[in-house]
Amino acid sequence: MDGDSSPMSGKCPVMHGGNTELGSSVMSWWPNTLNLDILHQHDSKPNPMGSDFDYHEELKNLDVAALKADLHALMTDSQTWWPADWGHYGGLMIRMAWHAAGSYRLADGRGGGGTGNQRFAPLNSWPDNASLDKARRLLWPIKKKYGNSLSWADLIILAGNIAYESMGLKTFGFGFGREDIWHPEKDTYWGAEKEWLAPSDERYANVEKPDTMENPLAAVQMGLIYVNPEGVNGQPDPQKTADQVRETFARMAMNDEETAALTAGGHTVGKCHGNGDAAELGPEPEAADVENQGLGWANPNQQGQASKAVTSGIEGAWTAHPTQFDQGYFSMLLDHEWELRKSPAGAWQWEPVEIAEEDKPVDATDPSIRHNPIMTDADMAMKVDRTYRDYMEKFRADPAYFQETFARAWFKLTHRDMGPKGRYFGPEVPEEDLIWQDPVPAGPTNYDIGGVKSKIAASGLSIEEMIATAWDSARTFRQSDKRGGANGARIRLAPQKDWEGNEPKRLARVLGVLEPIAKEAGASVADVIVLAGNVGIEQAAKAAGFDISVPFTPGRGDATDEMTDADSFEPLEPLADGYRNWLKKEYVVSPEEMLLDRTQLLGLTAPEMTVLVGGMRVLGTNHGGTAHGVFTDRVGALTNDFFVTLTDMDYEWRPAGDGLYELRDRASGTVKWTATRADLVFGSNSILRAYSEVYAQDDNAWKFVEDFVAAWTKVMDADRFDVA
Repeated sequence: MDGDSSPMSGKCPVMHGGNTELGSSVMSWWPNTLNLDILHQHDSKPNPMGSDFDYHEELKNLDVAALKADLHALMTDSQTWWPADWGHYGGLMIRMAWHAAGSYRLADGRGGGGTGNQRFAPLNSWPDNASLDKARRLLWPIKKKYGNSLSWADLIILAGNIAYESMGLKTFGFGFGREDIWHPEKDTYWGAEKEWLAPSDERYANVEKPDTMENPLAAVQMGLIYVNPEGVNGQPDPQKTADQVRETFARMAMNDEETAALTAGGHTVGKCHGNGDAAELGPEPEAADVENQGLGWANPNQQGQASKAVTSGIEGAWTAHPTQFDQGYFSMLLDHEWELRKSPAGAWQWEPVEIAEEDKPVDATDPSIRHNPIMTDADMAMKVDRTYRDYMEKFRADPAYFQETFARAWFKLTHRDMGPKGRYFGPEVPEEDLIWQDPVPAGPTNYDIGGVKSKIAASGLSIEEMIATAWDSARTFRQSDKRGGANGARIRLAPQKDWEGNEPKRLARVLGVLEPIAKEAGASVADVIVLAGNVGIEQAAKAAGFDISVPFTPGRGDATDEMTDADSFEPLEPLADGYRNWLKKEYVVSPEEMLLDRTQLLGLTAPEMTVLVGGMRVLGTNHGGTAHGVFTDRVGALTNDFFVTLTDMDYEWRPAGDGLYELRDRASGTVKWTATRADLVFGSNSILRAYSEVYAQDDNAWKFVEDFVAAWTKVMDADRFDVA
């Protein structure tokens, strides 16, 4: 048979769309099955730098002074392919850095500029990030020059810092140390909407009550960083917008004064872009064709003029001198009456009822032309809301105070997701310890570790008590913003000591035993809590017939109440802990999904989650001492019994009501065990069952113990940024 007569002749030999279309994964066939992709973020992934690359070592080669000089030069070294407003890229670079850092949210610590994630979808193609692809491309020659010693994540934020300096602000400082990722964080939950800029009602129980916004979200609409600049759902109403601004910025860890300062400082420079028809823009970067080389939002009408750019749709500058960091924002906002008008792109904006010609900003391209200044609805909120208005008046009366307050708020905004100050590098790291950095003093390392372990072992504490307390101390860690963890022993301070998930009575009893041991030995309580957990695991392994030493590195410190911003720790409270088989109450989200979320924040992989859950069950560490999932007659021994029982086909599972299940003997019908969904998912999900079968094998009892200890140590040391 020749080629022309083949039934396949003329057909493309590869699948169509399977590698490019959304929803093409296996999971799309069964949308209700547990999707483990969020944990695969922690698996080994392709990295062009190789496994031996150490960015912090490379930073030692960075010429910071030369880098800053190059960035200063870039601000006014306009390139013909992308025109700069008034010949200065400062506004563009500030917006790029702001939108990178501004995606941070306090509830789960996700977002922020700490990974360079703005380079990837969905953030690189968000409507609110239009034209920031140009800012990053302008930075490419500098990134190319400094290479491995400068991450994209650091460069993006530093460019914003230098932009402010070039416009006259004395910044508070800068810390290098953000390491790049090399793939999209596609499983970060940005909202349930299926279209960009869908009405914000979809993420509120009641849009009139901003605090009803769905957790952990902070932005008011899909595709926005903060609030809608035209007003709630695009309808101007400054007081309603003020209420949304307050809630959104609080969810980003900012108080009212910081919010007011950031708004004023952000809008003191630069402009909005809406001088044209947004409908004529080309597709966003992820939707653009190959000849666009990763650039999007092509404007066929721009003709090389900055003044014809279209981004938000609002058009105009806030101040008379948009390339100078001055007090112009306050006089413009407070000393004029404002009325609603439409921009050339059709967006709502506020313009002055009356203004002198000389007080108007000049055209971004032609200095012989002047235009009305503008205010967004969020700016008008600063004038209408009484609290924000008071801060505006205060800032206007004291320029030095405003600059200091803004500089500190900007530093917080751009560094909040980096974690403790010990993760900052470079010559401009401020010496001051800031409470939002969760400072922890260095702990002692020269005490007798063996002696402490002996005293713990002889203290009368049970295996369950020791392990549960250590786990509760460490489980607050979030790899998203590097907060929480065992270092600091904040489990003994408010608010953690009173969290229901920490079983306050049991916690107080255990701390009453461990604190005197720490004091006598000259060790930190934080170290002794972790050591107690290790002692419990070693005892449990021995009870199972295995001798193993759990790795331990001393040096954790003990934080004080004065070092702890108690309010900011409230979002770290666990509402569920699948590792200890506990739910504070029933939620719309399933227990197994909440287990995945906790696991991802801890930085664990799916196999590590599997071995830890199986081990914690047989150790008897369930919250409140429940027996659900404790599939063993040898409670307190570190055996693989959980997996052996789960995969044993001599039994069958049946629903028992209230979210519980019963394991019945197939032959007799006798109930042997009870379980929750957080137990049974390790047998029902095909991927997790594959891991469970590994640990259920007769020849893998020792592997189970080894892997459990390795995963346990990873959790205990997750916040040890002071050690390699």
